[in-house]
Amino acid sequence: MPGSIFFYREGIRGIGVEAIASAANTNKMAIYRHFDTKDDLVTYWLASVAQEYEQMWAQWENLYPGDPASQFKALVQSVVQRLRTEGNRGCALANSLAELPDENHPARVVIDRHKNAQLRRIQTLCGEAGLGNPEHCAMILHLCFEGAQIAAQSLGADRVATQLENLVDAMLGTRGAARSRRDVKTGRHGKAHVTKRSV
Repeated sequence: MPGSIFFYREGIRGIGVEAIASAANTNKMAIYRHFDTKDDLVTYWLASVAQEYEQMWAQWENLYPGDPASQFKALVQSVVQRLRTEGNRGCALANSLAELPDENHPARVVIDRHKNAQLRRIQTLCGEAGLGNPEHCAMILHLCFEGAQIAAQSLGADRVATQLENLVDAMLGTRGAARSRRDVKTGRHGKAHVTKRSV
């Protein structure tokens, strides 16, 4: 969409509609035929970003139904890959919060709705993975995922990515320790029961 790379790279306030139009080989009037204001354009962009994340979650759920360990692994690898991508500046949604102080701004509504949905999904995975106090564990993980994308900018992507992977492994107990709901019910991996873990 028009301006997406510019908003991400330069910031919402750092790029104007005229520059966006020029880069898109069009003019301001053409953009304003689709969006009444720049704020509308920003909101549409952030909604598109949130939708991409939603599609990723849906893909993991479809690929690994009832398998929280694999879904966690996919989530972590997604974050790690993003950290190590050239030109990465962190999460576009989180970055935009600093430029949107009005809590009632429509773009803020998009961000808040997405971040809360993400936290709920992580909490569900924590419960399915057998972690004690899933709400507490989910908040820790959510804060780590959010913080990692900021810390990588100054501490280095590889360093932060490695520590993030280690932290999630530790919370799950050991590598691959989290069982799917299917395995817990059938005892397919033996007679041992999944032990609730907490942090």
